[in-house]
Amino acid sequence: MKCEELARTLETLLDIAHFKDYCPNGLQVEGRAEVVKLVAGVTACQALLDAAVERSADALLVHHGWFWRSEDGRVTGVRRSRLKTLLEHDINLLAFHLPLDAHPEFGNNAQLAKQLDWTPEGRFGAYDLGWFGRTRETLPLNEVARRVAEALERPPQVIGDPERPISRVAWCSGGAQDWFEAATALGVDAFLSGEISEHNVHLARESGVAYIAAGHHATERGGVRALAAHIAERFGIDCEFIDVDNPV
Repeated sequence: MKCEELARTLETLLDIAHFKDYCPNGLQVEGRAEVVKLVAGVTACQALLDAAVERSADALLVHHGWFWRSEDGRVTGVRRSRLKTLLEHDINLLAFHLPLDAHPEFGNNAQLAKQLDWTPEGRFGAYDLGWFGRTRETLPLNEVARRVAEALERPPQVIGDPERPISRVAWCSGGAQDWFEAATALGVDAFLSGEISEHNVHLARESGVAYIAAGHHATERGGVRALAAHIAERFGIDCEFIDVDNPV
């Protein structure tokens, strides 16, 4: 499949024009014209680039790409090494940030609902990135945390009474700790995100709403993995998801 066609299809599917993001979405680095082998991962780090080279990939699909608004724009040091790897091996880089958090089927938050067996009831926040709903059954917080650890393959950091009954939940993948107060206003028992900040601990203790910090990386594996599976099924492209471990 032509990379240009693949990029255009994904850009339409994920409705990138709807988002004012912190980085460009879509094709970030152009490589060879045809895509037969695609490697997918959460972040376009050097380890993932090297894995793509080892597998003779034509394209790399990630959630966290490059050219962030807050970064130094000079191509030196680590940035030079990463870009050099792609250009030398003629590999395309496709990246989708907020659009891949928000998508109702392939998005990170949609996939979290599936992984955790939670029933979505609505959405909140900018671009409807945040989700809220219910657990399949009312469970104490410590059991919810255990199931989160099992589903996401890492123990979360949990603030709250371990015995508190949890049935109404809100969640937003990645670094959504600033959305905690908005989530508490929804009347939920617990909020799950990837990260937690110091002030969130106090709000959790004082509001009684539990906070589950399940890992930025861990909460954002689902979207790119689901999108890669869709690409493989729809276009017959050989897609392989590679998980470069990240404890954060």
